[in-house]
Amino acid sequence: MSKNLEIKICGLSTDESIDAVIAGGASHMGLIFFEKSPRHVSLEQAKLLSEHAGDRIQKVAVSVNADDEYLDGIVAAVKPDMLQLHGKDTVERVEELKARFELPIMKVFAISDISDFESVKSYVGVADRFLFDAKPPKGSDLPGGNGVAFDWEIMDALPKDVPYMLSGGLDASNVCLALERSGANAVDVSSGVESSAGVKDIKLIEEFLAACHDCGAADNG
Repeated sequence: MSKNLEIKICGLSTDESIDAVIAGGASHMGLIFFEKSPRHVSLEQAKLLSEHAGDRIQKVAVSVNADDEYLDGIVAAVKPDMLQLHGKDTVERVEELKARFELPIMKVFAISDISDFESVKSYVGVADRFLFDAKPPKGSDLPGGNGVAFDWEIMDALPKDVPYMLSGGLDASNVCLALERSGANAVDVSSGVESSAGVKDIKLIEEFLAACHDCGAADNG
């Protein structure tokens, strides 16, 4: 695997999936705190999962418009390395949460065309990182994890010094193409390694990480 390629597997809910993610060389694991999601975990579950992972991988706590009290509980349970914000968080809210928890923030934006990058500009230098996902299908209750891709080539319009993870519709069959067309050096997957909504498939996790390894090796010549 390219040493520069970071890989986040999101929406984990079992010790077995965490072990597979770590064994395959992923850099980050995501735990989701959003009750409408089939990947939602309780604070009690999250604490046990976080303890199982230990310091073997970076832990990302994913929330959607969570209030301070809920975020306090999440941070206490998980002791995350990063907070991922999927909601309608303002620049001021991001600054406030960075100060409150002294943790890096990854802000998520849904993308379909170049014009969507306009809303990102004011967060540059405030959020520590971005995650770009496809816009959810009409009628979806989920802001992410919908298995939908966008045109990866529009990432050329983003300034090269903006750190981000690429997400949306990725799986073992297309991740190398996504990396090639976008120029990304970090990817995030959730539904692309599931046998059904919210159910991680160990074989699909292994295949995705192996694919990342293969395209990383190709990049290194």
